[in-house]
Amino acid sequence: MAKRPNNKSSDLRLTQKDRVGTGKKTTRKTAAKKTRAKTTKAKAAPRKKSAAKKKQSWFWWLFKKAFYWGMVAAVWGVIAVTGIIVYYGMQLPSSDTWAVPDRPANIRIVASDGRLISNRGKMGGEAVAIHELPHYVPNAVIAIEDRRFYDHPGFDPIGILGAMRINVTEGRMPLSGHGGSTITQQVAKNLFLTPDQNYGRKIQEVLLSVWLEQNYSKPEIIELYLNRMYFGAGTYGIEAASQRYFGKSARNLSLGEAAILAGVLKAPSRLAPNKNPEGAADRARLVLNAMAEEGFISEKEAQAAAIDPNKRIRTRITGTEYYVADWVEVLMDSYLGTVDQDVIVRTTIDWELQKEAEFLIKEIIREHGEERAFSQGALVAMRPDGAVQAVVGGTDYTKSQYNRAITAKRQPGSAFKPFVYLTAVENGYSPNTVVDDSPFTYKGWAPENANGKFKGQMQLRDALAQSSNLVAGKLAIELGPQNVVNTAYKLGISSNIKALPSIALGTPEISLLELTAAYAPFANGGQGIIAHVITSIETPDGQVLYSHIPSGPGQVVAPDAVGKMNDMLSHAIEVGTGRKAAFGSWPVAGKTGTSQSNRDAVFVGYSARLVTGVWLGNDDGSPMQKVGGGSFPVDVWREFMQKAHSNWAVAQLPGGDGRFDRTPLEPIGQQAERQQPQRRSIGDLISDIFGR
Repeated sequence: MAKRPNNKSSDLRLTQKDRVGTGKKTTRKTAAKKTRAKTTKAKAAPRKKSAAKKKQSWFWWLFKKAFYWGMVAAVWGVIAVTGIIVYYGMQLPSSDTWAVPDRPANIRIVASDGRLISNRGKMGGEAVAIHELPHYVPNAVIAIEDRRFYDHPGFDPIGILGAMRINVTEGRMPLSGHGGSTITQQVAKNLFLTPDQNYGRKIQEVLLSVWLEQNYSKPEIIELYLNRMYFGAGTYGIEAASQRYFGKSARNLSLGEAAILAGVLKAPSRLAPNKNPEGAADRARLVLNAMAEEGFISEKEAQAAAIDPNKRIRTRITGTEYYVADWVEVLMDSYLGTVDQDVIVRTTIDWELQKEAEFLIKEIIREHGEERAFSQGALVAMRPDGAVQAVVGGTDYTKSQYNRAITAKRQPGSAFKPFVYLTAVENGYSPNTVVDDSPFTYKGWAPENANGKFKGQMQLRDALAQSSNLVAGKLAIELGPQNVVNTAYKLGISSNIKALPSIALGTPEISLLELTAAYAPFANGGQGIIAHVITSIETPDGQVLYSHIPSGPGQVVAPDAVGKMNDMLSHAIEVGTGRKAAFGSWPVAGKTGTSQSNRDAVFVGYSARLVTGVWLGNDDGSPMQKVGGGSFPVDVWREFMQKAHSNWAVAQLPGGDGRFDRTPLEPIGQQAERQQPQRRSIGDLISDIFGR
């Protein structure tokens, strides 16, 4: 029997070490532990997996619920918002009828040389096209009012939310004020809605804004804005504001002025530069900074255009030409009736003379008013054909719009006497006629001369030159008060005058315009005139709606009578109460007037080129201190007439050279025996009447 090989390598039996494991000896106990461990792990794994799964399911359940109810709320919110929008939208007229309303008509009143006197009408100024304005004018408004103007569809959600946040923070209603309103919204509100502050109005505003954006371009909308918005001081539109504050067209605004006007829009009453120049300057600097931030201008341009807070903004002062504008506006009713389109009213006003008259009236009151107790003045100047050259209705239009030249009726005093003397001339008297300057009483009326003295017999021309009350009273009685009234009416006086002898002393109340116009026939050779200030009325495109046609009652005073009146009224300036009125080599004539107790001081005088009346006094009729027609009114008249005549050739008054026989009177004692008057002495007639 063979032996088995003793080779270990050939032994294929497995040892403990050869088994899978750690090589450690495995017992039943160890195997049991491992089995239990595996079982425990197997049971624990499903539990952890189940908890995580449960947590994830709960999250998704909440998310789904929140999403669901959020969607439900959103849907209902949209339905609610839509309902509200529909509700307030239905309160508006049908969108088919929406249209931008026509801008109220503007009345542009200009002087004879085309310079603007004033804009009248509801807007206070004409409309200007956007392309006529400097580019920085609309840019200034956009920068401070609506920076996203060119990007939004009519309303600006970002701006609205920002405004709501500010309003709530400051304790106001979220949509109070116009914070967050775009330029388009402001146009919509201005054109279509009331100024009420409520949510419904705001919704309607947004709807209309969207409509505007769909139907008008951005330039058209900003143009509407600039021409319709309120800029304070009664001005609507950029042109009216520019004229009111700076005395220039909006077409010529500087960058700094454009910033001021853009800044006013936030609070027109509070930031108007004529009332609050400091506030307006501060706001203008904000506008300029905003323009620089938006890239409309550079930082250097903003700094250069900024208003120095130490320098007051110079705005246009409301001048006396506004009295002219008031008068023209009233006359428009009779010329055109209702004005339904923009018009240009060309007037006869001479701008330079208007400003000269204004200066002289203000200056005389400034220098002497307080000392002599008078506070108002008026002036009317017109050509002999009635074309009014200047009207000053008071010293300060901003304080009082009452027109003392056109509307006020005051006693003219002795300035009324030429109507008495003309009546006498037309009834046979001449400048040489001897009259009696002596006291009398007629039915309880016993007038006296201003100085309390009398001179007895004198020539008619001297009686007028010395402003004799006694002679004027006797003439009125002899000729008949009604005839004197008729003469006044014939010359153009329209106020009601009672036919009493006392009218000879100037007791009727008439306007300065009437009185001045009534002297015009003496300057033009006897032609009756109708004072006028409007030359023509045209549309901006040149269509003539009205053109003045010279008219009047024709020849109301015979040439010979005109010559006699000019003789006497020239004498009144040469040696009489108006002797301070003479200037240069111009033949002039006129008459002073002082009402009882120096309540009114008047002078009306004329050359062959111009007729001018001046009044000084007080609105309440209180007496002045030693102020008569021959004092300050004559001073104003002379200075004004000298200015007006500086470029005119000297012209004679109508009626030859205005001179008649002026043979010096002999002493009264001898004159009574040798003087042969053209007709019986009025003194004798009065003596017969009174039995003296």
